[in-house]
Amino acid sequence: MPNARKIPRTGTPRPRRFEPLTADEARQLLTTAQGHRLHALFELALHTGLRKGELLGLRWEDLDLDAGTAAIRRTLQRTAAGGLTTLPTKTRASKRRIALPARCVHSLKLHREQQQREREAADTSWQPSEHVFTTTRGGPIDPTNLSRAFNTLLRKAGLRRIRFHDLRHSTATLLLEQGVELVVIKELLGHAHIGVTATVYAHVRLRLQRDAIDTLDAALGSPESTETARSDGDERPPCTALVR
Repeated sequence: MPNARKIPRTGTPRPRRFEPLTADEARQLLTTAQGHRLHALFELALHTGLRKGELLGLRWEDLDLDAGTAAIRRTLQRTAAGGLTTLPTKTRASKRRIALPARCVHSLKLHREQQQREREAADTSWQPSEHVFTTTRGGPIDPTNLSRAFNTLLRKAGLRRIRFHDLRHSTATLLLEQGVELVVIKELLGHAHIGVTATVYAHVRLRLQRDAIDTLDAALGSPESTETARSDGDERPPCTALVR
């Protein structure tokens, strides 16, 4: 009997459920990260939504700490053939310049001083990779090792286990909840089209619309109906999104 012909998959990827950090959880994570040698990385991840590879691929030449900006040009990946390899960002939109919050600029300056001390301690064994985030010997950080460090940090903070990539979703979700326009979030995350951003975070926009409508409904309703609506509550469902 001849082999059955494989039918290629079509359509959009299957949505993947995730639960981004709340603002309280994000603050708890950052508080716990104080004193960690990669504190500046975790802070930068939560404030900018950079991908893991983009964070690990950053070089000091990409940062302008005086102007408070970062140029996202490359990503660090582990490949089957070449091990840890620096590659260009995957799309034209991924290559971008982003603004850095003042607290991230401050943390990066402290991180640079710490790295200089590690360079002096390593002496001749230092690996001059010029990456912003390195091992204690100056080499690039393996993405798998960063995930392990992140999981350890979550346990120490007493938070539920999430993927490192969910920090990116957390950034976008928290920005949307603060009323930041979708086009600004699209540029920050480096999505190719705003439709991608809109699709990925449709659940957040729908929830914000519901909150707005409920607020208007309460304002236009009678005192009795307003009190009833407040007592009912609104349980926050888990998020469903296309992972990007």
